[in-house]
Amino acid sequence: MAQWDVFTSTPLEGNSLAVFFDGRGLSDAEMQSLAKEMNLSETTFVVPRDKAIEGERGVRVRIFTVQEELPFAGHPTLGTAFALRGHGGAKRVVLDLNVGKVPVAFEDSDGQPAFGEMTQVDPTFGMQHDREAVARATGVPVEDFDDSLPIQTVSTGVPFAIAPLKSLEALRNLQINFLRAAEYLERAEGKFFYFVSRATVNPEARLQSRMIFYNGEDPATGSAAGCAAAWMVAQGVAKPDERALIEQGVEMKRLSRIFVRASRSDNRVVNVRVGGSSVEVMRGEVFL
Repeated sequence: MAQWDVFTSTPLEGNSLAVFFDGRGLSDAEMQSLAKEMNLSETTFVVPRDKAIEGERGVRVRIFTVQEELPFAGHPTLGTAFALRGHGGAKRVVLDLNVGKVPVAFEDSDGQPAFGEMTQVDPTFGMQHDREAVARATGVPVEDFDDSLPIQTVSTGVPFAIAPLKSLEALRNLQINFLRAAEYLERAEGKFFYFVSRATVNPEARLQSRMIFYNGEDPATGSAAGCAAAWMVAQGVAKPDERALIEQGVEMKRLSRIFVRASRSDNRVVNVRVGGSSVEVMRGEVFL
């Protein structure tokens, strides 16, 4: 197995990911236990198949958090594609995830870290949430929310409620009642909240974000960033096909740089792409 830091080219920044290169023979329970053992946001298991099948369907990959298997997640998809690419310089790696085929295209430039960009499932836009209901559920003061933009659920495989805050101070001071928020989202649409602010530390960034869930805080959430990309284009925060930077993990001192873009076609938001760099930081063996 190997461990990668994703959405960064600097070791010990970004979001850590454990990649097991051969999950054949492991039961679901063993995969889940290994993910708990790694205790990272996510752990992935590659399940090698015949090369002809991989050429047609992609490389089979399963994604686990410490608590459950996920149908899709952004930083595990990007990091696993980098790990599978290795040093061979492939221009494209296709993963076969529980949501289907997800391609990752790579760009190389002299003297610069490699850049990978995944194309996510086209977005589905869900309900717009009442701010006061979200404030009661999360414990975030209602006046901290940006009332010029909607709190809305968007999914590109996993549904996130994109919740815009009006200031960096509100984002920095964010404290949520996770259990109450989870109870609210069980009744409403969404798996997690993704809090964003148009006020950013880095003037080059379009959004700064935070995602707090049952394993603590996530330094980078590529699946949520894809949902945010679709939301930005739908709300006019970003132009169609404009590559915008989302920074996450600032408050954790695990800076992640997530580049996103989405297209418009016949008044629909489509072709959501999420990209960044990744760096390998360690390799090891597991004995079972």
